[in-house]
Amino acid sequence: MSNQAVMSKVAMPYAEALVESARDSSLLDQINQDLSLISDILKKSEEIKSLFKNPLITVETKKSVVNKLFSTQVNDLVLKFLLVLIDRRRISLLDLIIEKYLQLVYQLEATVVAEISTPIVLTDIQETELINKIKDMSSSKTVKLVVKLDPDLIAGFIIKIGSKTIDTSLQGKLIHMTTYLNSA
Repeated sequence: MSNQAVMSKVAMPYAEALVESARDSSLLDQINQDLSLISDILKKSEEIKSLFKNPLITVETKKSVVNKLFSTQVNDLVLKFLLVLIDRRRISLLDLIIEKYLQLVYQLEATVVAEISTPIVLTDIQETELINKIKDMSSSKTVKLVVKLDPDLIAGFIIKIGSKTIDTSLQGKLIHMTTYLNSA
């Protein structure tokens, strides 16, 4: 079993417990916002990530940093959850736990997450049209669109929904044609 698979197995019970607590407290939306905020902070700060991952830094120091950073910004449930992760020496898995949590919430709310890679920024009208098409294709209530700018794409876009990939890019069509011509 790969290291990533082991980490996912360890992270999943924590994510499930947080979903359960958030649902029981009727705070799913608030917890989603708080975890998105924390995720954004972690993406922007390598120092915080390395602090969480460093086993030589004491539990008390990590708790102090978490309290100073998040006590006024997040719900008490999230703050207590972070402190539990520190106590159990699982705070280094926070990114993965947040990812698993969001997957569970999206399943719970019948939300489809669609990642789109495009060479240009989409307009609001294009995003709305795309969301409506994905809703029709997937028969889901809501769609969360994650847009990634990829200047290497020549034209078109690539959509990933779960394990399904829809490639409308010119680069993808050229690769497809090359494969077809080489096999003939």
